[in-house]
Amino acid sequence: MRVLVAMSGGVDSSVAAARMVDAGHEVVGVHLALSTTPGTLRTGSRGCCSKEDAGDARRVADILDIPFYVWDFAERFAEDVIDDFVDSYARGETPNPCVRCNEKIKFSALAARAVALGFDVLATGHYARLSGGRLRRAVDADKDQSYVLGVLTAAQLARAAFPIGDTGKPEIRAEAARRGLATADKPDSHDICFIPSGDTQAFLGARIGVRRGAVVDSGGTVLAEHDGVHGFTVGQRKGLGIAGPGPDGAPRYVTKIDADTQTVHVGAAADLDVRRLDGDRPVFTSGRPFDGPVECDVQVRAHGGLAPAVVEVRDGRLVANLRTPLRGVAAGQTMVLYRPDPDGDEVLASATIATVAR
Repeated sequence: MRVLVAMSGGVDSSVAAARMVDAGHEVVGVHLALSTTPGTLRTGSRGCCSKEDAGDARRVADILDIPFYVWDFAERFAEDVIDDFVDSYARGETPNPCVRCNEKIKFSALAARAVALGFDVLATGHYARLSGGRLRRAVDADKDQSYVLGVLTAAQLARAAFPIGDTGKPEIRAEAARRGLATADKPDSHDICFIPSGDTQAFLGARIGVRRGAVVDSGGTVLAEHDGVHGFTVGQRKGLGIAGPGPDGAPRYVTKIDADTQTVHVGAAADLDVRRLDGDRPVFTSGRPFDGPVECDVQVRAHGGLAPAVVEVRDGRLVANLRTPLRGVAAGQTMVLYRPDPDGDEVLASATIATVAR
């Protein structure tokens, strides 16, 4: 089988490539150049896809004795991930760029090129498992990345492989060390790869500009002014620009963002609880929509934000009625549906949250 391995230059994709070689496949490694200025995309454990990362991936490929290439996806990444991220925040939403990167870049643009070149499978270093074509959580719950893969279609999953999903992270590092891979002790990337400084507000402000508005309480009283709703997220407590807590002495949180009027609403913690989520652009990992209501767990963040729910399809949307409320859910987030299973929870579907209701 011809296998293309996406090699980020980290330990996970390094071991994924090594395991595919061990399995006897014809393996080729590829590193994605996602920035026109790659030297700016790594600062220690922040960022990724830098020249340093490309060099690390190439050295691993040399040790494994497999062909290796760097493919330029910078323009596509800028349009489908970075621009989408900025536009979403400008609309008062809270997007997840890792979800969009998997959906638009790795398992769409990259996978399409792999198929065109005659590869059978695209393998990555994600912590997730495939069983009978169905996506499941990884063995290592702390590293599980099935959430950010929940947007993949049945056709995309049929051509995917996640070789390390059955192993914990410490064991992956140990395996890399035994194989003599220099990435064994390399720090994991965290935060948003295209914002290596970690200052999301400054990044957004430079691209969106000043769009002044008001911060108001539940009664409509103006508490402060701001330079743009892109500086806020639902559930935010600090940096609101308001003088102290509410009249009851309790902290105040961002409870709603109205980009049309540039209004940021604040209220009590209890005002963050939501019991219904409506999601656009649903994707069903089986390839078929639900026939009726489905009992499942709904997850709204990469780690955490999980609640039991009854979910059904209405007018092309996924509608989730939560049996227990979730706190601080925002439009733009991805909701991923799981079927509880002793062998590893199975991903059933996903959608982009459009509206929330208490």
